[in-house]
Amino acid sequence: MLSARAGRKINDRYVTDYVVFDLETTGTSCQMDEVVEISAVKVIDGKVVDEYTTLVNPGRTIPPGASAVNGITDDMVSDAPTFEVALRDFNDFVGDMILVGHNIHMFDMKFICRDAMRYFGRTIGNDYIDTLPLAKAYLPEMRHHTLSDLADHYDIDSGGAHRALNDCRMNQQVFERLGEEMKHPSEAARQIKKCPRCGSVMKLRNGKYGVFWGCSGYPDCRHTENA
Repeated sequence: MLSARAGRKINDRYVTDYVVFDLETTGTSCQMDEVVEISAVKVIDGKVVDEYTTLVNPGRTIPPGASAVNGITDDMVSDAPTFEVALRDFNDFVGDMILVGHNIHMFDMKFICRDAMRYFGRTIGNDYIDTLPLAKAYLPEMRHHTLSDLADHYDIDSGGAHRALNDCRMNQQVFERLGEEMKHPSEAARQIKKCPRCGSVMKLRNGKYGVFWGCSGYPDCRHTENA
C-alpha cells in the first residue's frame, strides 16, 4: 500500500497470509537501473490463492548482460506497460498484506520504494520479510543461500529461475519450509547469534579496538556488541 511511512522489515517471524514478490531489472543499481518485470503470488492460510505478473517497458534499452540472466529482451517489452502502470496494479493486488521475498531488503524494496516516490509521491508502507537472512540464520550449515540453493536443498523445482513469477513460486515454497525451520530449529541454528535490531546473523569482526560482534546487515544495520 502507498504510504507516507516506509514499511518495516520483520525479523524471525512466519506468517500465513502474505504476498511473495520479485523483480527483474536492467541491472543491479537502484539509482541507475529500471524494472522490466514484476510478479507476485498471494498466499492465504499458507496456500496460494492468486498471482499477478507483467513485463514492464523500462523506457530504455535492456543491456545484453541483463537479458543473458533473465531472458527478457527489448522486443518482449516493447508493448508492455510502463512501471507506473504496473506498480499501481501491483499496489492494488497487494493491498496492506505483508510482503515476502529473497534479498528484498537490499534489492527489490529499494526499487519499488524509489519508483513509488517517483510516480506517486509516496513510498511502500507494507511491512516485509526477507527470506535471505532467515535462511542464513536457520540453515547455517549451507555455504550459500541463493534462492536456487535453497530450492535444491528442499528438493523444490528451480526450473525457470530468474523469471519473476517462477522465482515467486519457488520462494513461496521456500518460505513455507523456513517456517518449519523456525518452529523446530536445528542445534546449529540455535547456536547462531542474531542481531536484536534486524534479525540478521551477527559475525565476529576485527576493529580498531579489537574483536567485536557486528551485524551482517551492515551498512543498513550498524548494530554492534562487545565480544
